[in-house]
Amino acid sequence: MVERAPDPGTGETMNASCIFCRIAAGEIPSPRVYEDEHLFVIRDINPAAPVHLLVIPREHVESVGALEERHAELAGRLLLAVRRVAEQEGIAGSGFRMVANTGREGGQTVPHLHLHVLGGRQLTGHGTA
Repeated sequence: MVERAPDPGTGETMNASCIFCRIAAGEIPSPRVYEDEHLFVIRDINPAAPVHLLVIPREHVESVGALEERHAELAGRLLLAVRRVAEQEGIAGSGFRMVANTGREGGQTVPHLHLHVLGGRQLTGHGTA
């Protein structure tokens, strides 16, 4: 498990009822595609494409809508991780989609910020697959 500093806004780094926080803490095993002290990347358990990864910050931030100015560095790290894992998975050259569902009506099912990275086939439309 990677140590995380407390969130300066709340003093908390995780939400005990959040599945992604529990995965980050090592309470729920999940093989990592990539990880560092700020984020981790896992494969989606219900993939919508041959490559379907989730890029997840270790800090509990509910969604893109909950990002604040103090999260600017974290937001940049998330985007750089998307590029890194797209290259690692061999989809950077052919193209991929990055999706951040936000809120119930936006299709967000886990209230913890995460980016979907999809590729490995021709994607159509504007959805997640």
